[in-house]
Amino acid sequence: MDYIDYYKILDLKKDASTDDIKKAYRKLARKHHPDLNPNNEEANKKFQQVNEANEVLSDPEKRKKYDKYGKDWQHADQLDAQQKQRSQYQSQSGGYGGGFGGEDFSDFFSSMFGGGGGRSSRNSPFKGQDYNADLQLNLVDAYATHKQTLTVNGKQVRITIPAGVENGQKIKLPGYGAVGVNNGPPGDLYIKFNIADHPRFKRKGNDIYIQEEVDLYTAILGGEKIVETLNGKVKLKIPEGTQPDTTLRLKEKGFPVYKKENQFGDLYIKWQIKLPTNLNAEQKELFEKLSKS
Repeated sequence: MDYIDYYKILDLKKDASTDDIKKAYRKLARKHHPDLNPNNEEANKKFQQVNEANEVLSDPEKRKKYDKYGKDWQHADQLDAQQKQRSQYQSQSGGYGGGFGGEDFSDFFSSMFGGGGGRSSRNSPFKGQDYNADLQLNLVDAYATHKQTLTVNGKQVRITIPAGVENGQKIKLPGYGAVGVNNGPPGDLYIKFNIADHPRFKRKGNDIYIQEEVDLYTAILGGEKIVETLNGKVKLKIPEGTQPDTTLRLKEKGFPVYKKENQFGDLYIKWQIKLPTNLNAEQKELFEKLSKS
């Protein structure tokens, strides 16, 4: 795996503060966001790199490991253990003979990853780096199972997105991360779903909430209304004397339950009574008579 300079990606110096990192990430993520750069593979690639850089540098522990080990920061614990063993060996051998006495750390680090001969522990296999990607969806996309192609680290990855995924939910694709070190297994790909709010449908768990207007005459006298749902139109009866903010529940007309076939949440419809405006003289007279009756 080639070295990726996360500081360079975010256009920062190595002594950048947490606020500097946050500001740089927001600026670049906005600039390269897929919604603002449709069908632009280069912008999409940069967007993924910016997310990856931010994930590492905004986390103090990950940043510390990255500053010390670069591209191999995810193996920091193993490398620290190897270095500790080396120090113990040097102490026991007095820095003489078949130990690491004549090596500096760079030589030792290089030999661990195949740069030199010696002990088999220096060539131990390590799992490749995990990748993280954000996928933007709208609510209608999340309603149905569908396939989508992502560009991750310059490679095309086609995935199936199950119906019912939630905002912020992560899924793991084993083996789609970076190649392993010294024939170690590849890393994994973690995809986080960011689902935008819908102007009409409000999702709470697997339930959907909407508001529908009913004119005053239908609310008083009763009638019917056709309502658009996420899976088609339904015709509903409006009872006589329907009051403002009356809520109607339609069972299993809500969002599909994630990975539960033929299971759905409910749809809640709140009636909003629309009062007539710009009444003419005759209409006003009728309402006056009605108020006095």
